[in-house]
Amino acid sequence: MTAAQRNAAATTPTAPGSEPTDGRTPLVPRPDRTTAGLRSALSRLAPHQLPDMERQMEEALNLAARSGTLAPLTQFLDSWAVTVEITRVPETAARLREAEYTVRTAPGDAPAWRTAMNEIRDLRAAAWDAIAAR
Repeated sequence: MTAAQRNAAATTPTAPGSEPTDGRTPLVPRPDRTTAGLRSALSRLAPHQLPDMERQMEEALNLAARSGTLAPLTQFLDSWAVTVEITRVPETAARLREAEYTVRTAPGDAPAWRTAMNEIRDLRAAAWDAIAAR
């Protein structure tokens, strides 16, 4: 584990009343793919992301109403389910933060940038696979 990963794991919140984990153990059970389930998990894992979730939910509702299809709501739920799936495992969340940092700071033509983009894609795909296998 790198120093950045150790620092990220040390600052990742644990579930109330639980002991710190080894970084690979989920902090909360996988929630249902509902707004209530995802909101509840996010409030324990990353409460600072709740305003973004609420804003995106409102946008999805408005788009669904305008378009007459539930696709925007399904996409909203899928996106936040993946976010929660990644966030609930400290080691995975740290890997994502590190890759996102590299994408923001490395030049777009740098090999590190491409490697980080691949890492983000792979983490999101693995999270989706875990959710879909449920």
